[in-house]
Amino acid sequence: MSEQPACFDDAEALVDAILQRLGNTLVVGLPLGLGKANHLINALYLRARDNAEISLTICTALTLEAPSASSDLEQRFLGPLAQRLFAEYPALEYAKAMRSGELPANIQVREFFLRPGGWLGVPRMQQDYTSLNYTHALNTLLRWQVNLVLQLVAPGEPAADGQPARYSLSCNPDISADLLDRRQRGELQLLSVGQVNHALPYMGGAAERPASDFDLLLHSPQYDFPLFTPPHSPAALKHHAIALRVASLVPDGGTLQIGIGSIGDAIAHALRLRQQQPLDFQQLLQRLETPESLLERHCEPFQTGLYGVTEMLVEGFLTLIEAGVIKRAVDGRLIHAGFFIGSPILYETLQRLPPETRDRIAMMPVSFTNSLYGDEHSKRAARQQARFINSALMVSLTGAVTSDGLSDAQVISGVGGQYDFIAQAFALDDARAIITLPATRTHKGRVSSNICWQYAHTTIPRHLRDTVVTEYGVAELRDKSDAEVIDAMLSVCDARFQQELMVQAQRAGKLPADYRLPPAYQRNTPEQLAGLLTETQRQWLPAFPLGSGLTAEEEDLAQGLGELKTLNGNYKAMLSLLWRGWRRSATARQQAALERMQLAQAKGLRERAYRALLLATLPA
Repeated sequence: MSEQPACFDDAEALVDAILQRLGNTLVVGLPLGLGKANHLINALYLRARDNAEISLTICTALTLEAPSASSDLEQRFLGPLAQRLFAEYPALEYAKAMRSGELPANIQVREFFLRPGGWLGVPRMQQDYTSLNYTHALNTLLRWQVNLVLQLVAPGEPAADGQPARYSLSCNPDISADLLDRRQRGELQLLSVGQVNHALPYMGGAAERPASDFDLLLHSPQYDFPLFTPPHSPAALKHHAIALRVASLVPDGGTLQIGIGSIGDAIAHALRLRQQQPLDFQQLLQRLETPESLLERHCEPFQTGLYGVTEMLVEGFLTLIEAGVIKRAVDGRLIHAGFFIGSPILYETLQRLPPETRDRIAMMPVSFTNSLYGDEHSKRAARQQARFINSALMVSLTGAVTSDGLSDAQVISGVGGQYDFIAQAFALDDARAIITLPATRTHKGRVSSNICWQYAHTTIPRHLRDTVVTEYGVAELRDKSDAEVIDAMLSVCDARFQQELMVQAQRAGKLPADYRLPPAYQRNTPEQLAGLLTETQRQWLPAFPLGSGLTAEEEDLAQGLGELKTLNGNYKAMLSLLWRGWRRSATARQQAALERMQLAQAKGLRERAYRALLLATLPA
């Protein structure tokens, strides 16, 4: 290590320097998500592709790719959007090779978390995926003998010699910070290489590093590129119903962790509503909950406020700082987080925050955020009344959670930090693990229950069952017997599936033979949920509660196309939509969305069908 890294303005020259120092065996630690040094890993990949004597292993997670369309209608929507948001983001060469099946034998890619749903049916990725808890990834990298880290970094202020004395790992200190700390202590030998990107926000905490942490730097304006900014997905009424219930489970003075996605956005919105419009929040909750259940809920505005400790820093946390919800400081910090990636809203909000407020967000390794190990006494004192909130794909009737894969072992995403936070919830005295779950899903027009009897793949075993929240209620599972858990899960299940599930449980001897579904459970229907809230009340629950990164027309289209996607493949349902849309005249709002899709003046049968389908699903 030297006081100042050697700076390069050419990626190929820097790759030459890497090979000169390390030889032809490279095990690369490439940060997950946004923190990848795209130009460097591409140059290194292409060098190894063209030279079979180089052995290249890429150890990473959450490889980012621009979205692609699966139909002409989707392309009309995604084409302009992708051009605006992703055109200048450098595509990752190893990802393209994985998809095409052309990855050379001397190159291996090992991921421990996949872009959700993005790699289903891709054999090489499914075969090389490594299942890990996030906190275990560091030791796995060490056992794999990582000898090179490639990291996107933000430069600090220039010193007297014109070179920054410090750099920031910004979005990704998650594992890199621990690797660099071990290197500083002489416990690990590896080559540390950074790629400077001026678009990356400079963040403090463990992300802030001395220049001596880097051996080599790629620093040239030609390698700056816009950050990856996926827009938000719309939040449906059922997501808001889940969020309102979850927001009432969070005590003032407590600790918060939430994840990415429309439910996470809705939870942040509900907490903000509770703080800024408490009467409206309480009115909405009263419509959804029974008077008995409200007695144990938290519905008042936050006085002490919350402290955030989270694996992922999402837009919702920044919104909650601005709303005065997150204001309980720990060691002078409002939030400790492990990594971030988000829509344009995230970066706009980070830039908007006063410097003194942004300084109260500390980016830390996941060994800090996701576990109690290391300074456990202080962590326990800080993480009082913690509520760790994560989402799932399915939950069994006996409380086992499926979040990352399917029964045929196809990996949808990964375990990530979900187990870590649930383990914390059981290790802390007054913490709870909350799993959010829409009660049903729709595929090809067919509705299925996300609460199942049993499932062949499990992410979180049933002995760690705690709290499950659907749009129909809160199921408290901790410390309950199997029969009590089954009863609680049936109470939050869609009524269309309760009878079949009850019978399966009785056949297995897990419910008494004389058990009957209470009448209150049988009111769990989408129609009843929609009827609980007036049109005025629904206006408090917008489709994009935190903004979207989309235009107004694109927000409407995202909702309409989302509905079409759930029905695609069901010819009867699609014909019904066609007929409905054919009979409608476009409102001014719908006409603007049709113009965005180049369907304002539809030509030919196909375009007329597209227009009718959109008119049937677009908000009026």
